[in-house]
Amino acid sequence: MILVTGGCFQGKTAYACKTFGIGREEAADGAVCPPEEIYKTKLLFHFHEYIRRLMETEESFSLEALTRKNPEIILVTNELGYGVVPTDRFDRAYREKTGRVCCQVAREAKQVHRVVCGIGTVIKGG
Repeated sequence: MILVTGGCFQGKTAYACKTFGIGREEAADGAVCPPEEIYKTKLLFHFHEYIRRLMETEESFSLEALTRKNPEIILVTNELGYGVVPTDRFDRAYREKTGRVCCQVAREAKQVHRVVCGIGTVIKGG
């Protein structure tokens, strides 16, 4: 598993596709794909939105299941912990949950990349 993270609109998905030789058509959008797609796709972008969708339907994310079913997946996510804290209770819970899940993913991932202005830096593995 590989995690690619960074701020919004920093070129994370383009970076991941180019770096790992994956065509955009081979990637799934976590904001709209069926939940089970995470177990099939090579690359899932908008992973943070995937987590949000699970929370909205009161489902939970299982890193154990993902590691077992799709251990080579590349997850692309926004960093959500910066900036103004939302006043909405769900939005605060969503940001916290996403941060905690991404920490778990980063611990298990063989590589973690951070992308700023389209430039990636390997912060784990590599």
